[in-house]
Amino acid sequence: MPWKPAEAWTSLAPRAGRRHFRVVLQGGRGAERWVELASLLDPQVRLRESWNLLQDKTQWQSGWQPIACEDSDVI
Repeated sequence: MPWKPAEAWTSLAPRAGRRHFRVVLQGGRGAERWVELASLLDPQVRLRESWNLLQDKTQWQSGWQPIACEDSDVI
């Protein structure tokens, strides 16, 4: 069975100023698996994260999740 991560991810904390990402590449085997993500708002912003890190629900959630507005977001 081929390995297929979710296509959309939400970071619970900003990463490079962004929170919503989509999968653009994936690779590796076993503990070395990784996923390359591109920001929805700025596709030039890319991250390469280990599959193990994406599985950490305190840092990432699969799918595009709503983000609560924080006081620092309000001008």
